[in-house]
Amino acid sequence: MVHVADVDRSIAFYTRLGFTCRSRFGPDGAANWADMGHAGARIMFARASGRIDAAQQAVLFYRYTNDVQALRRHLLERGCRDAGPPPDHPGATVDELPSPPTSAVFTIVPRFYMPRGELRVHDPDGYCLLVGELG
Repeated sequence: MVHVADVDRSIAFYTRLGFTCRSRFGPDGAANWADMGHAGARIMFARASGRIDAAQQAVLFYRYTNDVQALRRHLLERGCRDAGPPPDHPGATVDELPSPPTSAVFTIVPRFYMPRGELRVHDPDGYCLLVGELG
């Protein structure tokens, strides 16, 4: 379960990643809690009572896809910002974006453990999602 500033905004963002909302609760119309899933993965969101500091939460999500290039295009077409190279890559310009950048998609980078490429995505609260291409 992850604390977020706006549960409905998180539902909309994670829907872009292929998750579906399985359950949602919010007595005043706005969601206070949601359960989302995709294949065998599940994630729950709860509305935070204070400011979100993604770096303090020390949360990192990892997903897999069959086509990381197509996923990156999909996210950019649906409103995510192009953040360029990830912070640990030469040429990174992450200083020009909010810290941490939100609703941002970084350049795909091959890694020794993920040679077909790994995509870094930051959600609306700044949480980091890494997506590797299966192969």
